[in-house]
Amino acid sequence: MRFDPSAAAARLARFWNLKAAFGMERGAYHTYMNEIVSDRYVLVNGLQLLRDELQLAGLRETLTKTDITACGADLKLPTVMTTCAYTNCGDRIQQGEALSTYKQMVAARFATMSELGESKLESFAPTGGGTDDGATLAHVTVAHQLDEPLRKLIYEGNAQSFILVNLDLKTHLGRLDLPDGTVVFGKTQESPWREPRSACGAIVGTLAKFNQNNAVHRRLRRDLGEENFKLLSEQGIKTDDGVDVRWAVAAAIVAVQGMRNTLLALGSEFDERGMGHTTASITVNRPAMLDTVIYLARGTVFNGEVRMQGFGRNAAKYSASLVPHAGEKRLLLRYDGHEAGDFAQTTSAYDVRQWSAGGGHGH
Repeated sequence: MRFDPSAAAARLARFWNLKAAFGMERGAYHTYMNEIVSDRYVLVNGLQLLRDELQLAGLRETLTKTDITACGADLKLPTVMTTCAYTNCGDRIQQGEALSTYKQMVAARFATMSELGESKLESFAPTGGGTDDGATLAHVTVAHQLDEPLRKLIYEGNAQSFILVNLDLKTHLGRLDLPDGTVVFGKTQESPWREPRSACGAIVGTLAKFNQNNAVHRRLRRDLGEENFKLLSEQGIKTDDGVDVRWAVAAAIVAVQGMRNTLLALGSEFDERGMGHTTASITVNRPAMLDTVIYLARGTVFNGEVRMQGFGRNAAKYSASLVPHAGEKRLLLRYDGHEAGDFAQTTSAYDVRQWSAGGGHGH
């Protein structure tokens, strides 16, 4: 059944007409609901969303027929099968609100759900966040989503059916608010009974005391690039009132680089019915479970086009301020003078692989 990409392309056009606010430290609820969830639903609204494994019951003749087969989806309807993956630094200090909120608000809506009702969320925890390898992240996530017989059933069920892969690239940043009103970035407290420590320790360690024999340091330095590494490790970047935010800028660049690497890799994984939505963000770890989130960038992959919007990877173009928000000082990052929704979109092309029954889709 021949796929017509025009309807899916129209969904993407509506997606890119939505505004996005980048760079502001906000509550996790606000960021996930008003940025990620709202964007993703535009891509699937009006379609049968296939994400519960019970919806696959009865689709294969080899399975024993029980009452569970009544849960099976009608693939003659326009259908989108969705999955979700995220990266997060494995640092145990990230026990706060933002991660659990992400799982409840984002992953619970777009990740595959097992027959027991648990989210089968793809979770990667590279030290420092971002991603160890964007191509591996993309391949594992797509390969786990559906096998070739199931893909054949979905694709032949309706000419408008497609798959959606959602990947959220996350890094983290410590924040301490001292009694005298001073705000310190790069450190936080794991609990009230522990002394403050570096967060993200890998990023702080890479910039403050680079160790050539440390593979994580080498990877983070590679993600940053030599000019960025030199600027951030030797000079740093400060807010208007002198607060050092080099750690925030480094975390932003690592997340954006990870998102970019993953976007470009998705093109080699998808066939003509593959669509990807990616985001980059920083979780700001704070004591007392008050984590916040800085949304950095978003991107899509579909029909030969990779499109991105948000912060870039040049540290010299970053600037920052502490601004009043929600009764406290919040970090506002800018890039090349741009802030909030004032970011241009960039595009690049990739070759689309055509899927054919029995021929696979290019893995």
